[in-house]
Amino acid sequence: MAILNPYLNFDGNARDAMEFYKGVFGGELNVMTFGDMGATEHEGNPIPADGVMHGQLTTSEGFTLMASDHVEGMGDVTPNGHISLSGGESDLLHGYFDQLADGGTVDVPLEKAPWGDEFGQVKDKFGVNWLVNIAGAQQQ
Repeated sequence: MAILNPYLNFDGNARDAMEFYKGVFGGELNVMTFGDMGATEHEGNPIPADGVMHGQLTTSEGFTLMASDHVEGMGDVTPNGHISLSGGESDLLHGYFDQLADGGTVDVPLEKAPWGDEFGQVKDKFGVNWLVNIAGAQQQ
């Protein structure tokens, strides 16, 4: 079996972002820093010891979200795209949307869409875009 996991890049605040996502989704967060691995510089550029080399959040819902901090000299900061959350669990998905919107920007309110589902889009306080689609949900 192959597994596809989102892997986000941050400009020095990956730990804060991953702690935020742990607060939203729950689960277990493991973080490995550059200092843990003895990485102190890359091509003459210093690397912050507390910078996140690899962070992984694994939740009871089956989500795995990974992230790292950008290191100067290791290519451009990769722009983050969108992460999609979908399913039929209306209360759960509404809760995720509301928590992700805290401190962020709601680009599309979570409401009934032309295709019959509820849909919304939010950019969280770390600049990550989230799409939420609740299958067959009925507006109350």
